[in-house]
Amino acid sequence: MIVVTGAAGFIGSVLVGKLQNTGFDDLVVVDDFSNPEKNKNIENKTVTARVDRNVFFTWLDKNHKAVDFIFHIGARTDTAEFDVAIFDELNLNYTKTMWEKCVEFAIPLIYASSAATYGLGELGYIDDHKIVPDLKPLNPYGESKNNLDKWVLGQDSTPPFWAGFKFFNVYGPNEYHKSRMASVIFHAFHQINKTGKMKLFRSHNANFEDGKQLRDFVYVKDVVDVLVYFMKNQKQSGLYNLGTGQARSFYDLTTSTFAALRKDAVVEFIDTPEDIRDKYQYFTEANMQKVRSYGYDKEFTSLEAGVRDYVKNYLNSKTYL
Repeated sequence: MIVVTGAAGFIGSVLVGKLQNTGFDDLVVVDDFSNPEKNKNIENKTVTARVDRNVFFTWLDKNHKAVDFIFHIGARTDTAEFDVAIFDELNLNYTKTMWEKCVEFAIPLIYASSAATYGLGELGYIDDHKIVPDLKPLNPYGESKNNLDKWVLGQDSTPPFWAGFKFFNVYGPNEYHKSRMASVIFHAFHQINKTGKMKLFRSHNANFEDGKQLRDFVYVKDVVDVLVYFMKNQKQSGLYNLGTGQARSFYDLTTSTFAALRKDAVVEFIDTPEDIRDKYQYFTEANMQKVRSYGYDKEFTSLEAGVRDYVKNYLNSKTYL
């Protein structure tokens, strides 16, 4: 039996589908199932049980002998939320309890960290445990993830295998419910269809042209491929980056979306809001050497191919994966 938390969410629901398609059919999904729009992500999936996140640990106490692996993907991911108490409860303390249960019951664990832990990237984007204490996230969300990583690295007792994945800019199907926190591609698709153009932030950094701010955009299908690979190959516990290893510009992303829609690209630039301007990231790129040295050798989907698949096969018809 495999448990997936955050299973009705974006990455979690795609992971559930991937597991089913890989032959794992004894799945327990955990989430807050109060959002009907979010629940559409798992309506087409057959699962052994649905367990509310608030009673999951009680459920695990009773059923742990049947659990072979836990993917803890559930988290509060709103980077515009500044109530630290919310992040302490959902991202930090909940995951600490998850960790302790996995130690007690000897259950392997993969959990979701984030590239938000890297802040402005002053120390680079390398998944080296040595730099974790010195990272400077830019918001409470990133701080909660880095505080968890620091806590994990300080534990003497661990699950039999564990991995924390620092997700970079993930995009793809099943993010319909995420509203303003959905990927830029999601917003570009809707803005282009509505107005015929796309607005991007103007650069306020002399080293970058307008629209040439860079991010590591990674397709959600690639993300879950890596997660399942690590579940099947439990070799070296630790923190791992999960991006493509190739930064691309917002302009590239936008023109790829126009191309997928078979429309001529019309891009306008607007000032980056002053309240986020001094904390705006101009460059993120995952160093993927650690994942590659682990043995994962599958090529990551190019931005153009990923956007084309997402737009044509999902966004155009609001299809779920």
